[in-house]
Amino acid sequence: MGTADNAMGGSYGAREFGPSDWANARWRRRGGSRWSAFEILAMILGFIVFWPIGLAILGYKFWQNRYGGPDLQTLANNKWQDARTMMSSNSSWSSSWGCGGAMRSASRFYSPSTGNAAFDEWRTAELARLDEERRKLDDAQRDFAEYVDAIRRAKDREEFERFMAERRARPANGGATETH
Repeated sequence: MGTADNAMGGSYGAREFGPSDWANARWRRRGGSRWSAFEILAMILGFIVFWPIGLAILGYKFWQNRYGGPDLQTLANNKWQDARTMMSSNSSWSSSWGCGGAMRSASRFYSPSTGNAAFDEWRTAELARLDEERRKLDDAQRDFAEYVDAIRRAKDREEFERFMAERRARPANGGATETH
């Protein structure tokens, strides 16, 4: 660098930015952040898979630049953790995947107290009764499926035994008769 460059503060008068200068640059003061590799990749894949996804990511980044907020990766990670926490705290989802488990979880999530103890007790009793009815229906459905399976096995066994009897009754030479 020549003396003119030194006097001007860098090459051709351009100011040299260090890491702290980039962090405090005017275009970053509005609360936005730089695009991370995750965000760029998510946006590109979003446009490839279904263009509104990529557009939504681009819109979120503009919104984040204007109003601030977490970056896309932090936001996605927080939502993922919230979903995992909700699923792990709900033991009926992991213990029974049928409709009964869904009803139990629905009754847990959608039964806020009304403030009326008598109504809350009645609702709890009705939900328990419905749960019991659902369990009876599930048991009956399982029993019927076992019954139909047993009938199919018996029919298959009968057809197989008929086949074996016919096979034993055939002549040993393959059913061809000799004529002389």
